[in-house]
Amino acid sequence: MSREVVNRVRERLAANRLGGGQDKIDRQHEQGKLTARGRVEQFLDQGSFEETDALVEHGCTDFGMAERKIPGDGVVAGYGRVDGRPVFVFAQDFTVFGGSLSEANAAKICKIMDLAMKVGAPVVGLNDSGGARIQEGVASLAGYADIFLRNTLASGVVPQISAVMGPCAGGAVYSPAITDFVFMVENTSYMFVTGPEVIKTVTHEEVTMEKLGGAMTHNSVSGVAHFAAPGDTECLAQIRRLLSFVPSNNAEKPPVVETSDPLDREVRELDDFVPTDPNKPYDITKLIRWAADDGDFLEVHQHFAKNLVVGFIRLGGHSIGVIANQPAHLAGVLDINSSVKGARFVRFCDAFNIPLWIVEDVPGFLPGTEQEWGGIIRHGAKLLFALAEATVPKVTVITRKAYGGAYCVMGSKHIRTDLNLAFPTAEIAVMGSQGAVNILYHNEIQGADDAEAEHARRVEEYQELFANPFVAAERGYVDEVIMPRLLRRKLVSAFSLLKNKRDTMPAKKHGNIPL
Repeated sequence: MSREVVNRVRERLAANRLGGGQDKIDRQHEQGKLTARGRVEQFLDQGSFEETDALVEHGCTDFGMAERKIPGDGVVAGYGRVDGRPVFVFAQDFTVFGGSLSEANAAKICKIMDLAMKVGAPVVGLNDSGGARIQEGVASLAGYADIFLRNTLASGVVPQISAVMGPCAGGAVYSPAITDFVFMVENTSYMFVTGPEVIKTVTHEEVTMEKLGGAMTHNSVSGVAHFAAPGDTECLAQIRRLLSFVPSNNAEKPPVVETSDPLDREVRELDDFVPTDPNKPYDITKLIRWAADDGDFLEVHQHFAKNLVVGFIRLGGHSIGVIANQPAHLAGVLDINSSVKGARFVRFCDAFNIPLWIVEDVPGFLPGTEQEWGGIIRHGAKLLFALAEATVPKVTVITRKAYGGAYCVMGSKHIRTDLNLAFPTAEIAVMGSQGAVNILYHNEIQGADDAEAEHARRVEEYQELFANPFVAAERGYVDEVIMPRLLRRKLVSAFSLLKNKRDTMPAKKHGNIPL
């Protein structure tokens, strides 16, 4: 091998590692951002990164681009390990042509996505790009479409995670939107289809980039993003933590983690935790943490649709997906946003063999013209469809209210939930006692000498009949009424029983979820 060839390789690899040059790297750091290469190396296990296509260059000759070529062409791509497990990763390099997508670097991204599908490993995309490379015209747009196709084909096959760590605008936003989870970095990242200047021109609205498409906007208002991190380092750590709960592909089960937390641990605080007063709120995340191994709960979509809580815990070291009504926010009602949030999470868990624990305390669906006109029927049906369709082990625990259609939706026995447990405080009925009495005994109450006393007597009578889990238990709709302190032990036992569960769907190409 000639020394000249070796030196040329070394020179090109050095140019690749330097990206757009030291000045632009310094500017990236001044903005509080890591470089693309720095992000990849910090994300993966130390020394595990194997870069692919480091010497790829664009083929554009227009607008003086023939003289402006940098090895790697603005995206760092390859594979490595996270906690010893293989992961594919690509990171857009904002120091090279603003991280803009070219035909060449789109092909690099597509190559690792294709390989990830073949070997069954997650794909993590670190986005920091000014958009399509204008000098390449339709070729760069074709590159986006090539990526979108692979995002779609890989959906439900390998986990796909997107981190928006800088700008992500125009058509570029649709790749993260198709992936399973979206992370954003506060103050340095934003996503939008059309920017503030276009909006001002077309609709005359004035809005900042942060308010339009910043991390907290998409975490709390639109629901586009699932996690927000204060900086690049924290964002990458969050992704590593999420990956620890999920399998590498849809043919595997999630990784099992050793735990010293006793499987039969009792939680005495739970005996008096759920208020008997149906109007009194409580924080369902406390109950979830008490049941989980070592109190560890990774909440997903924490800032969006807070009346429903979703996320991951472990029981006996095994990953479990949790979907729970939150009585501390809007009394735990189901509405448009919470229904969509829950359906999306349930379908991810079902696609990747993660059992589901449904925690139910729901008074019904949120009433009002805004909800009805916004399509609560259609959106609520998404959650119903997702839970009925799911074939992974499903265990429901009713802690208090289970009213009306929401009772049916939240993992009732009737939609193929495997085991349904209830606290003694559970109330399973068509509606709450006040509303039911007003309908059932309207005439008797109006005709009574003391209407107030008659109303109170009827409410007490209705509560005796339905403000308990026993009628449902007598019909077999509840498999067991449990003492709250035994929650963890019962859950561990239930999911252990169901670990080899087999269930199928009728032969079909796919269902038609009410999108």
